[in-house]
Amino acid sequence: MDATSLYDLSPALRLMGMGLVVAAGPLAWLWLRHPGAGPARRLQALTLLTLFLTFDLVLFGAFTRLTDSGLGCPDWPGCYGKASPVGARDHIAAAQAAMPTGPVTHGKAWVEMIHRYLATGVGVLIVVLAVATWVLWRRQRAGSGPRGFIVHPAWPSVTLLWVCAQGAFGALTVTMKLFPAIVTLHLLGGVGLLVLLAVQAESYRQSAGAAQESLGAGLRGLLWVTTAMVAMQIALGGWVSTNYAVLVCNTFPTCQGSWWPEMDFAQGFELWRPLGRSADGSQLEFHALTAIHYTHRLAAYAVFVALGVLAWQLQRADRLAPQRRWLVALAALQLVTGLSNVVLDWPLLAAVLHTGGAAALMTVLSWALCASRAAAEENAKTIAANALPASAGGLKA
Repeated sequence: MDATSLYDLSPALRLMGMGLVVAAGPLAWLWLRHPGAGPARRLQALTLLTLFLTFDLVLFGAFTRLTDSGLGCPDWPGCYGKASPVGARDHIAAAQAAMPTGPVTHGKAWVEMIHRYLATGVGVLIVVLAVATWVLWRRQRAGSGPRGFIVHPAWPSVTLLWVCAQGAFGALTVTMKLFPAIVTLHLLGGVGLLVLLAVQAESYRQSAGAAQESLGAGLRGLLWVTTAMVAMQIALGGWVSTNYAVLVCNTFPTCQGSWWPEMDFAQGFELWRPLGRSADGSQLEFHALTAIHYTHRLAAYAVFVALGVLAWQLQRADRLAPQRRWLVALAALQLVTGLSNVVLDWPLLAAVLHTGGAAALMTVLSWALCASRAAAEENAKTIAANALPASAGGLKA
């Protein structure tokens, strides 16, 4: 097989062109779906559409990882220097003939490149979102812009920078041969992208008249703590998946027939090391994989308790009823898919849904945070509003 450069930028323009083609479909649908809407309304719809497609991208990224297709094309951004597996079919055939069950096959190459096409398409949508927001915001400030709420352009700008970093991590995932820390950060970056878009989508929803829910300090704090716990649990789950530690415990609730199996936490959570190896190059021990899996499982108990308490407490928050229902449904999904991964030998559908459920949980929690505010903050604004007429009257007198 011919040597292949890890970074081959020659097909980059063609890949960007493919991203434009992928993005053209959603943009055309958006234009036809809202023919009489103003620019601000279309921007709001574009934010929601980009959020939806980014979630789909996270799901397809999980499918790519779980089908071992992450190295289906061992270079970046193209496939053996070509823009698609069609042009690289001879290289792929040679690699597949040399190692039929290896990381490079025609099927895996297509999965990997479709993931890159989708990612580039989402990137194009985020570029459009950022540019359009800046243009409309500047026109509004100049007094010549269209009516309608526009989020501050800092939000889509940060989102654009974030997706560029995601692209860099995607490249490193390939060139560093599925380095566990890089792959986990790539997963967390996808979830972070969903959070950024969810914040912007909720801002537009409030601009349309949706009021924020006033929460007591305790409940607001519980919401923040639960969000942090879910984020940490997603990181642990990513660490389990990227180290292929799912099946080291194939029974529940015990692991390997024990409530506390033999574990090596030091080696298991040695973060900067190659896949399957410790930092000194030695083989990663089975006890290290056990520590990775069991830590995720133990943390899951605490997360489920926190989600249950949060959902119970949110019964008093009428405006957060949709978020509460989603939290209950997604927690149930995570329980079912998590158990399925353990006792059914990691079925692909359950594994993909488990990743999607985690990303959705983080999105809903971010939505709930943006759709609520602390009661103390609400009271302070009320007091200030009530005090203003009295102050004005005193000055007038």
